[in-house]
Amino acid sequence: MNDDHLEDPLRLRLREHLEVLRLRAEKSASWREETRRLRSLVNLEGFVPIRTRLSSEDLDFLADARDDLLTFAQLGLRLLDLHQPRDAGGITSDTAHPILRCRSCMWRWPCPTFRAFTDSFEETSDLPESA
Repeated sequence: MNDDHLEDPLRLRLREHLEVLRLRAEKSASWREETRRLRSLVNLEGFVPIRTRLSSEDLDFLADARDDLLTFAQLGLRLLDLHQPRDAGGITSDTAHPILRCRSCMWRWPCPTFRAFTDSFEETSDLPESA
């Protein structure tokens, strides 16, 4: 029996959901440059009185953006909890730098999941510098 064709229905639904979110985000306009300009317009009440033209794709995206971001942040935190380094327990000549493996998938650290995370965030945002 070939396991390549067996697919978990829950995994398929999650993948479809993520693809829909990605497509919605791609279709909506970025507000990055606009927010820089608007920040100087904050009034005494702490708001920016604006008028703008929004497409239906922008409205669709903005309607659920907060909830989607919270969901992804929670997912990211759970994945980081699962994929973290641990001492592999092997014999090494450099005791100050032991061989590490991922606690969850047991790949050599950093594991592919952690690397995918760091690669994605390095491309899309400014990670805070570690002290």
